Amino acid sequence: MSGSKSTNITWHEGHVTREDREQRLGQRGVTIWLTGLSGSGKSTIAVAAEKELLAQGRVAYVLDGDNIRHGLNANLGFSPEDRTENIRRIGEVARLFTDAGVIVLTSFISPYRADRDAVRGKMEKGDFVEVYVAASLETCESRDVKGLYQKARAGQIPEFTGISAPYEEPRSPELVLDTNDQTVEASVSALVGYLRDQGYLTR
Repeated sequence: MSGSKSTNITWHEGHVTREDREQRLGQRGVTIWLTGLSGSGKSTIAVAAEKELLAQGRVAYVLDGDNIRHGLNANLGFSPEDRTENIRRIGEVARLFTDAGVIVLTSFISPYRADRDAVRGKMEKGDFVEVYVAASLETCESRDVKGLYQKARAGQIPEFTGISAPYEEPRSPELVLDTNDQTVEASVSALVGYLRDQGYLTR
C-alpha cells in the first residue's frame, strides 16, 4: 500500500519557510511519538501535555490512534499489513504538522519497531522523538475501562497487542515514561521538560 501510484507530480515549495513559521511561533516543530500498550497512558498523557503546552502559549496538536481510525484510516483493520499502513499514513501527517512548526503528539500503540523506525527515517534529524510509555501488562489490564483485554483473552478480539499480537518495545527511545507508578502530572512535566531542555521551546 505504501508505494506511490502517482506519476508526473512535482513538489512545490512555498514562499514561507519552515524557519519563518518556527520563528513566528517561538518553537521548533517536532513529532512526539508516544508508543506503548493499550492502557499504558499514551492518550491521557498526550491530551494533558497538549493542554499544558497551550497554557504556555505553544502550538500543539494531538493525533490519537482511535480518532485517526474514524476518518483517515477508517478503511484499515488490525492485521500486520494494515497496522504498518496505519503508521505510515499517520507518519506522513505528522511530518506535515512538524514542517508547519507544530508540536504534534501522536498516541498510537505502533507495536512494530520497523514501522516506528520507518517514520523516523522520513523525518529530519531531531524531528522525531520516540517516547516509550512503559507499563506492565498487569497494570494496563487493571486500567481496562473498555474491557478490551477481557475480550481479547476470551478470543473475541483477534490480533490484540499484548495478548494475541506482539508488542516490540523501543530499544533506544529518547524518553521513557514509566506509568506503573508515575502520575500523569509527573509524566507531562517530564515530557515538557525534555522539550525545553532540548531546545524545542525557543522562547
